[in-house]
Amino acid sequence: MTERAQAGPGRRTIIGVGAAALGTAALGVTGTAQATGKPAGHDGHRLDLPVPTVIGHRGTSGYRPEHTIGSYQLALDMGAHIIEQDLVPTRDGHLVCRHENDITATTDVSAHPEFAGRRTTKTVDGVALTGWFTEDFTLAELKTLRAKERIPGNRQKNTLYDGRWEVPTFEEVLRWADREGRRRGKPVWLYVETKHPTYFRGLGLGLEEPLAKLLRRYNRHRAQSPLILQSFEPGSIQRLSKLVATPRVVLLSGTGSKPWDFVVSGDPRTTDDLVKPAGLTWLASFAQGIGPTLDLIVPKDASGRLTTPTTLVRDAHAQGLILHPYTMRNENSFLPADFRRGTDPNAYGDAFGAFAAYFATGIDGIFSDNPDTALLAAADFAGK
Repeated sequence: MTERAQAGPGRRTIIGVGAAALGTAALGVTGTAQATGKPAGHDGHRLDLPVPTVIGHRGTSGYRPEHTIGSYQLALDMGAHIIEQDLVPTRDGHLVCRHENDITATTDVSAHPEFAGRRTTKTVDGVALTGWFTEDFTLAELKTLRAKERIPGNRQKNTLYDGRWEVPTFEEVLRWADREGRRRGKPVWLYVETKHPTYFRGLGLGLEEPLAKLLRRYNRHRAQSPLILQSFEPGSIQRLSKLVATPRVVLLSGTGSKPWDFVVSGDPRTTDDLVKPAGLTWLASFAQGIGPTLDLIVPKDASGRLTTPTTLVRDAHAQGLILHPYTMRNENSFLPADFRRGTDPNAYGDAFGAFAAYFATGIDGIFSDNPDTALLAAADFAGK
C-alpha cells in the first residue's frame, strides 16, 4: 500500500475552482502541493476537474461502438468528467476520430465493393498491418462508411448499434462539445490523442499543426481550456507545447517499451527510463501529466494478480505531474485475476474492487470503457 492508502482517502484541496460545479466530490492530488509547492497542472495550467477524474475511454466503448457521437454522447449523459478522442488524418488532411488509422475492425469498409482495391499492407510504427487505412480515403469517401463494434466477441450487445453512426471529424466533435456545453451551462472536457504522429508526418500528414489550428478556431488553445492533449510520442507533445498552451499529457506503454519517435530518432531511452525521477523531471519540462498503463502503477504477477504498487505515483507527484492511467474495463478478461468472477471471460467481474485498488494508489484519474461504473467507484472512494 502507498502512503495515501495507509493514511486513508479523505477530502483534499480542489484542483482549480470548477470541480464542485461538476457535481462530484472534489479531491486534490495527494502529496503534490504539500510536498513540492507545485499544484497539479503546473506552469499556470489549472485543471478544473474532480479527482479521481473519470475519463470516458473512446466515449463509452463498453456500451457503444467507440469513437462515435453516440459513444461520446452517452459518456457525457452518464456524467464522465472528460471524453477521449483519438485522431488520425484522411488523405485530404482532415482529422477524424478513430483509435487507429486501420479502420478494418471499426467500420463496414469491407462491405463496400467500391473500396476493395484499397485493401493493402502497411508497416505502422514497425508493425505490419493488412486492411484499409484512413490516409487512403478522402473525407467524403470516409463519410460513406459506418462505424461498428471493434470487439464483437467480447461485446456482442454493442453490435446492435453497428451502422448507426458515421466516422466523426474532430471539428464535428468540437461543435458537438460546444453545443452541449451551452445547453448544460458548463464546458464539455475533451481528451485528445495524436495517433502515430511520426508515421503521419512522414506521409506529409502531420497532426499537430492542423490540430492546433482547430484548437485556436474553437478557443481551446489556452492554458485554462477544457481540453487535454495526449500522445505516446513525447516529441508530439513537445511540438504541441510550442503551438498551443492547452494542458498536455505523455502516455506511457509497458515496461521495456519505447516511444516510436525515440526508435526513429535513435534515442536510447525506454519507458523504464521515463518513469524514473530523471525521466519524470524531463517530462515535466513540457507536459503537465503522464498517462501510464495501469501495470506501471501496480504490476501483476505471472498469474495476473496485482502485486505491490510501484513508486510512480509518488515520484510523478513530486514533479507536479498528474497521473491518468489506462484502461479499466468491467469484463473478466480485462480485469486483474484477483477481481475476475466466474468462468465467462465476457461477464462482468468485481470492477468496483479493482477500481478501489487503483484509486488507493493515489492516481488522479482513470480511463474507463464504463464511465458509470467508474463514477460510482470514484464516489465510493471519495466518501471513505
